[in-house]
Amino acid sequence: MSRILIIHTGGTIGMVRTGDGYTPDAGFFRRTVEDTGLLRAPGLPEWDLVQTTPLLDSSNMSVADWNRIGGVIADSYADYDGFVVLHGTDTMAYTASALSFMLRGLDKPVILTGSQIPLCELRSDGRDNLITSLVIAAEGRVREVCIFFGGLLLRGNRSTKYSADGLAAFRSPNYPPLASAGINIAYNPSAFLAPSGEPFRFVPLSDVAIGVIKVFPGIQFSLFEPIMTEDLRGVVVETFGSGNIPNGGTALLPMIEKAARNGTVLTVCSQCPQATVQIGAYEASSALKKRGAVSGRDVTTEAAVAKLYYLFSVCGSADEVKAGMERSIAGEMTV
Repeated sequence: MSRILIIHTGGTIGMVRTGDGYTPDAGFFRRTVEDTGLLRAPGLPEWDLVQTTPLLDSSNMSVADWNRIGGVIADSYADYDGFVVLHGTDTMAYTASALSFMLRGLDKPVILTGSQIPLCELRSDGRDNLITSLVIAAEGRVREVCIFFGGLLLRGNRSTKYSADGLAAFRSPNYPPLASAGINIAYNPSAFLAPSGEPFRFVPLSDVAIGVIKVFPGIQFSLFEPIMTEDLRGVVVETFGSGNIPNGGTALLPMIEKAARNGTVLTVCSQCPQATVQIGAYEASSALKKRGAVSGRDVTTEAAVAKLYYLFSVCGSADEVKAGMERSIAGEMTV
């Protein structure tokens, strides 16, 4: 029988009502899963539970917390057949993306899940998300970092939170689901990440300064130029369409040139959930290409941010980071 480690990091699934709203409660969650028999039904794998301290609303997640979660998986890697990480929905796609880069040579399932409604409530979606995640982890067919939510198993670094109200909270706009859970769990093997063949190792992330700028009509890029210091290592620029910038990007030139002098890497992503950035394809993005900005292709902003953290943790120069941003490391982009 498979043995799974459940890592509870916080989030809505384990919260309880208080006078100040929902808040994480480690004691409530442990009692719920251990005393009610919720996860002891026939067909479920053996499991152990660890809870990180403190339990967090996922809006408070940081690089240090990503490293803590990755460290728990690395320390327990030899003892378990798979891992289920319980996490809040707001930043789940960021954490899934970060783990996909940190856990090199991963050959076991790591499934992130949670809920929109806490387990303490009658209509909680957390029961099905947790139980199905355990089953998928135990079956071991998908051996990468994934998000399971609302009946869909998605590649973690291809996912983005789509809805704050619906039970199907996540979508993978540029990549097909790895599985769908109805009466049966229907896997899509053609979408699985191919094994890398490298031995497993854990790469903690350095907490470098990363920024995100969203382009909008009338944006005054000069307002952002002062932040382009040597301390800012990477910037994700969310552009229109396939990488377009107002005025052909010329208003952005002083900022790009200052970033280049400081070794800051500018990565161009699209505001469109379903899109592939092709800087230079239109005149409106030609200035970006000429000044050394790199294309994020069809990567999500969440994955682009996590990837910058990873590359600045392992690369020795900005040129190495630029090269890494334009190639797939963990299935995060189409090449």
